[in-house]
Amino acid sequence: MSEPSSPLAGLRVLDLSRLLPGPYATLVLADLGATVDTVEDPDVGDATRHMPPHRDGEGALYYGLHRNKRSLTLNLKTPEGREALLRLVSHYDVLVESFRPGVMDKLGVGEAVLRQKNPRLIYCAISGYGQTGPDRLKAGHDLNYVARAGLLGYGGEAGGAPAFPGVQMADIGGGSLFALVGILAALHERERTGVGRFVDVSMTDGALAFLHLHLASRLFMGKEGTPLQRGSEALNGGYPSYGLYRTADDRWLAVGALEPKFFGALCAKLGRPELLDDAYSGGEDGARVKAELTRIFASQPLAHWREQLSGAEFCVEPVAEGDEVLADPQLRARGLFVETDDAQRGIRVTHLLTPLRMGDVPLRPPPTLGQHSRAILEDAGFTAEEISRLIA
Repeated sequence: MSEPSSPLAGLRVLDLSRLLPGPYATLVLADLGATVDTVEDPDVGDATRHMPPHRDGEGALYYGLHRNKRSLTLNLKTPEGREALLRLVSHYDVLVESFRPGVMDKLGVGEAVLRQKNPRLIYCAISGYGQTGPDRLKAGHDLNYVARAGLLGYGGEAGGAPAFPGVQMADIGGGSLFALVGILAALHERERTGVGRFVDVSMTDGALAFLHLHLASRLFMGKEGTPLQRGSEALNGGYPSYGLYRTADDRWLAVGALEPKFFGALCAKLGRPELLDDAYSGGEDGARVKAELTRIFASQPLAHWREQLSGAEFCVEPVAEGDEVLADPQLRARGLFVETDDAQRGIRVTHLLTPLRMGDVPLRPPPTLGQHSRAILEDAGFTAEEISRLIA
């Protein structure tokens, strides 16, 4: 249960979502003190329970997403499971699901039906393309959504292949975070109206938000502007002052000295102040500056540049690889990695905390499949006989 001092203490969330977008959103809510009860299939549970890697037979992906939550098993394909959900929903403030549009309606537990049971319910549906439009039923995953939204096409070298993203930008940035904004906005509105709201989150729409600065500018320019171009604009590799450079030991530096005051300081430190003159030029002049920076940075290993450019006014950072991020002194000082004992499993683990923390974060271990079924159903007023039938 939530800590009384937590910002979201008393908020009750029923999570029917799967994999990453919904569970990360509800992890943030749980870390902020909400009571989050996940509804899982009684036979297999969430798919991340079974995906590698495993530790002592348990899926690490599931473990990383489901601390501070409770698990209830219900088979929503049976009349008994659906009826149980209809009874449960009146005890919750928020429901999150990530099925394709229409699935919940086909099961007989769609938003309209649930709202009859609980008019105050905030119903958040996270899907790939949203609840409307010609492709709303189309299957997809993160890579498809960022491709469709134009993110893939904007990253990478000019004239080269798109840069493959190493993380799930549409799932987290387009799905989880916009779901959280929508849920919290709807909760605020409910304080005024007393009525819940449907929150339609499209991961493709959300991914498009990452292009807002560039695409909104393009729209304003209209016929006078040009289409977005990979690797040739100010913030995607076109400026020498904002890019990636290889070092002598095949490591990389991220140079983000976009403003002249920062790039000028960097050029002076490198003993080449004249490079500033053409740093913001296109064509051959800009290419010459980039080539010279490429040569300079390739002349020394990463350790050399880390020492030489450690000041606060250069906007240069080493590209962290592998586990290096775990030792970063800034991240550690921010308390993002917390080691604790999992008494339930008899192991010691390090948790990655969610970024927004407002007070102490509880660190209850993720539930085993259906671990809290009886307690959750008892809380909702189910009799012992009804519970036995549902979790048999």
